[in-house]
Amino acid sequence: MSLAFRDALIAGTGRSCGYGAAPVAADKPTGAAIPYQVLYPLGGTASGPPFGDSSGDGRMVYQVTSVASTAEQAEWMADKVRVAVLGKATKGGYATPINPAGHTVMEREVEKEEGVTVANGVYSWIARIILHVTTPDS
Repeated sequence: MSLAFRDALIAGTGRSCGYGAAPVAADKPTGAAIPYQVLYPLGGTASGPPFGDSSGDGRMVYQVTSVASTAEQAEWMADKVRVAVLGKATKGGYATPINPAGHTVMEREVEKEEGVTVANGVYSWIARIILHVTTPDS
């Protein structure tokens, strides 16, 4: 689930995304160049049958931290994340697919955003994203 979400963030923003840590120089498409994003899985809850059941549902919570060298850049990156997560396609559905193996992302929401913060000259914007997932019927 997490890696599929990370890949969707990369595709939707055009910027590198680290998983639990800053991206490294070899990461695609932009390496460790600022701005970038970092994905942190925060856990989830199951509702209904367990995963693996054809009608199992879950609520997965993630933090996406946009990292930048200016406040404007952090806000720009946060806007790109929001569009990647919530942007709609012209023919329905979401513009940026999230395709976890064996699951379907049914809904997406931004639960909370904390706005721009700065520490030691590094600006960041934190957003908490919720993905509602199910296992498709076989």
